[in-house]
Amino acid sequence: MSPKTETVRHDDANEPNEKIVLRVSDLRVLTNAGDEILHGVDFALSRGEILGLVGESGSGKTTAGLACMGHFREGLKFGSGSVSIWPRGDATHLEVGDLDEVALRDLRGSRIAYIPQDPALSLNPAMRVGEQIREVLDIHDFGASDRERTDRVAEVLVDVGLPGDRAYQKRWPHQLSGGQQQRIGIAMAFAMYPDVLILDEPTTGLDVSTQSVVLDTIRQMTVANNVAGLYITHDLAVIKDISDRVAVMLRGDLVEEGPVSAVLERPQHEYTKMLMAAVPDLAGRKTIGDGAAEAKAVAEADEKTHILVSTGEKLADSGSDRSDADVAAASAVDSDVSDVEEMGKSASANAPLLEVKDVALAYGKAQILDGINMVLEPGECTMLLGESGSGKTTLSQCVAGLNDDYQGAVKLRGTELARSTRKRTNEQRVGIQYVFQSPFSSLNPRRSIGQSLTVPLEMSGNGTAASRKAAVEEALDSVRLGRSFYHRRPGDLSGGERQRAAIARALVNAPSVMVCDEITSALDVSVQASIVALLRTLREERQLAMLFVTHNIALSRHIADNLAVLNKGKIVDYGPTASVLEDPSHEYTRALIADVPKF
Repeated sequence: MSPKTETVRHDDANEPNEKIVLRVSDLRVLTNAGDEILHGVDFALSRGEILGLVGESGSGKTTAGLACMGHFREGLKFGSGSVSIWPRGDATHLEVGDLDEVALRDLRGSRIAYIPQDPALSLNPAMRVGEQIREVLDIHDFGASDRERTDRVAEVLVDVGLPGDRAYQKRWPHQLSGGQQQRIGIAMAFAMYPDVLILDEPTTGLDVSTQSVVLDTIRQMTVANNVAGLYITHDLAVIKDISDRVAVMLRGDLVEEGPVSAVLERPQHEYTKMLMAAVPDLAGRKTIGDGAAEAKAVAEADEKTHILVSTGEKLADSGSDRSDADVAAASAVDSDVSDVEEMGKSASANAPLLEVKDVALAYGKAQILDGINMVLEPGECTMLLGESGSGKTTLSQCVAGLNDDYQGAVKLRGTELARSTRKRTNEQRVGIQYVFQSPFSSLNPRRSIGQSLTVPLEMSGNGTAASRKAAVEEALDSVRLGRSFYHRRPGDLSGGERQRAAIARALVNAPSVMVCDEITSALDVSVQASIVALLRTLREERQLAMLFVTHNIALSRHIADNLAVLNKGKIVDYGPTASVLEDPSHEYTRALIADVPKF
C-alpha cells in the first residue's frame, strides 16, 4: 500500500455535515497486477454545489469520478476505502462498494448520473433524441403512467433550453450541433432527478460560445435540482466559472482542496501553482511556457513516468537516455536556418510568403467560405478563430491542398498553387505542412516514431537513407524530444510527446509554412504551455510561418501576431492580435471575447 499524501485543505467543508450527499474516504484503486494508482483519496460532494476535480492526464481524476458510480475501467479494480451516498428521502446511506451489479445498474442513471466528454459518441445515432431520454425513464420505471414519462421528456428538454415539442424530439443526433447534443446528454442525466452528477470533461472540444451555453445549463440545472456535481477537467479557467470548490490531483493523490477562490487565488501546493502558471490569459500578462519552476514541473508531468489510468501501465522515463549532446543539440539552430532566412528575406522583398486571395467554397446553397483574403510573412503566426462551423478548418485545408473544391487563389512566394496537393510540385508540397488535431490518430501505431517521420522525406525523394535518418534525428532534437525517441512507438508516449512528434514530422522537410489545426485542444494546460513555447522557439529559429487554427481565444496573445476571426465563412475581424482583442470592430468578435472564461 502506497503512503497517503497529506492534502492541503483550505477549510473543513469535507468534514461530516448535513449537506453532504456523497463521500469518498481513503479510496485506493489498483491495477489487475496489484499496482496502486489511487493512493487514499478523500473528498465530499454537497447538494447544490459543484466540486471541480482537476489534474493532468494520468492524475487519476476520471478513475476517482467513475469509482463514485462503482465503475472501474478495464484493467483496474477496487482496492480499499469507501464511497458512501445519501439518496434523497432515504434515512440510511448506501455503500457503493457493497452493491451487486443489479443494484449498481439501478443506482446509475437514477441516483448518480454521468455526462461524458463526447456527446456524439455517447448518443445512439440510430435513435431519435426524444426516444433516448424516454429510454432512461423506462429503464428506471419513472412515474406511475406513460403520460408522466412523456411529460417528463418534454419538461427536461425545456429545462436545458431546447424545444420540448414532438418535432424536436423526433430529430436524430446528427441533425443537432455539438452544443445541442451535449444538452441532450444533460437532459438524459437530469431526467430521473438524480442526487449526484458526474461530468467528465463535458465541454472539451466545444468553442467558447457553445461552451458558455453548456456551462450555464449545467450550473442552472445543478442549483435548480439541488444536485451535487463532480466536474472533471484539466481546464482551470472553466473551473473558476462553474465550480464552488476545487480539488487538485497529482499522480493518484489529492494534493489540495478548498473553495475555488482560496485554491486559485492562494494556492499552497507547488503543483497547483505550476498548473495556474501554465493557464493562458487573454490579457497576456504572463508568458506561458517560461520560468524555471514551471519548466521543471512541466518536464516532470510530461516527460517522466506516466501512469496510464486506463490500463495501469507504467512507462519508462522518457528522458532517462537523453545525452548531454542531445540536450545541447535541442537548442542549436538547424543547419538549414540560414538558407530559410535568406529565402524569407527574398520572399518579403517581392511577394508575401503566403497569400490567400478571394477564396470561396460552397456546397449547394451552403456558403462555407465567402471571399477570404489574408497574407502571411516568414516568422509570422496568424490565428484563425471562430465557432465550430465557421470555416476555419476548411480554409486551412484549402491552403494545404487537402480540399480542392475552392475558388480563388492560394499563392506561395507569389506563385499560385494548384488546388489539390497531388497537382502541386514537390517543392510546393514540402513548403506547406499540416499538423492535425489528434496526434494519436495521425501517427501510425505500428510504426516507430522514426519510421513515421521518415515517410515525408521518402515521399519527397530527398537524400539517402543515412541523410534521412540524420534529418529525422535533427527534427526530434528540434522539438525537444531527443534522438532516443527514434525507436519509440506512439503508444509509449504521453499526449504532449505525441504532439511534439507530429510537429517534428511536419518539420523534417524544412517547410516555410506550418498549418496547426487545433493541436492543443485536448492537451493539459502544462503540456499546452510547453507546446506553445516550442512553437515560439521554432518560429524564431527557423523563421517558420504558422497558420494556427483554434477556438481557444485565450492562447492568442501567447502565440499569434495576427488574428483572423471567421463567422459563417467570412472574416469579420482581421489585424494585429492586440488591436483585435482590445478594439474589435465586429459584434461577433465582441461576443466571442465576452464568452472566454476569465482567469
